[in-house]
Amino acid sequence: MMTFKQLEAIYWVARLGGFAQAATKLHATQSAISKRVQELESLLDTPLFDRTLRTARLTDKGEEMFAVAQRLLSQRDAAVEQFQRPEVIERRLRIGVTELTAMTWLPRLVQRIESLYPKVLIEPDVDTSIALRDKLLKDELDVVIVPDALEDPRCEARPVGELEMAWMCKPGLVDTKKTLHIRDIAKYRLLMQSSKSGVGMAVDRWLGVQGLKVPASSLNSNNMLALISMTVSGLGVTYLPWHCLKPMIDNGMLAMLKVTPPFPPTHYVALFRGDQRSSFIASVTTLAQECCDFTRIFQTEAAASTHPAGS
Repeated sequence: MMTFKQLEAIYWVARLGGFAQAATKLHATQSAISKRVQELESLLDTPLFDRTLRTARLTDKGEEMFAVAQRLLSQRDAAVEQFQRPEVIERRLRIGVTELTAMTWLPRLVQRIESLYPKVLIEPDVDTSIALRDKLLKDELDVVIVPDALEDPRCEARPVGELEMAWMCKPGLVDTKKTLHIRDIAKYRLLMQSSKSGVGMAVDRWLGVQGLKVPASSLNSNNMLALISMTVSGLGVTYLPWHCLKPMIDNGMLAMLKVTPPFPPTHYVALFRGDQRSSFIASVTTLAQECCDFTRIFQTEAAASTHPAGS
């Protein structure tokens, strides 16, 4: 009789490209993984891997069996999660976020998840949007929350919230009393997020729609704190999340510019692999929708009760 352990063995050997890697993933010995695969091959009376090659490559029948294993394992995991009470679910949650989310509402989300799923071990990963998407596809993360700028047919996206950005500079660098056209902004040195950033990708595309190219003199950075620092120092003009930086605007460290047409809100989504649907990840996505709030930095669940989202 076919077992889930056998299905896991063929799935992870194929996914990770080797028996040793699958053994590490499944906390088993390499010989145990080999035995499970051999048992399944004997049961089906057909080879699932081409053993004339150095790498673990599936045969044609192995490819068919891999698809079956993927479907059955996914159904098993979904069934277990569906019938378990939240307080008894015991697993890891590898969640990827970008820097701004980490600086604002990630602490609130962690607190909400811990309150509902006390036995879940949360492992946050802060990185650029592109890097997070790649880790998701390599099964190094379960879900990532990023700007909606990454189109990949292997991923499914659920809306989480939106971010309002504004063009800013050091007070005195640009006349803030006048309304500027976006072409006027391009005359200054631009401080830009890099092409590895979801927001950076969205801004690049939007500038292209306006018929503008990013000047060669622009400075690019993946680091939000670095962009804020360079802007405060007067090195150029950039786009920043104005709500959470309002204290710096009020203190005269930053000036917000009036620019037309305005940069549209950036929509954030929760991305997960289309072949790994999970009721638990769906619940985490719902919690992210409830917590998403880019208006204040370093938020906690206690602070949220006196400062509702969007205020």
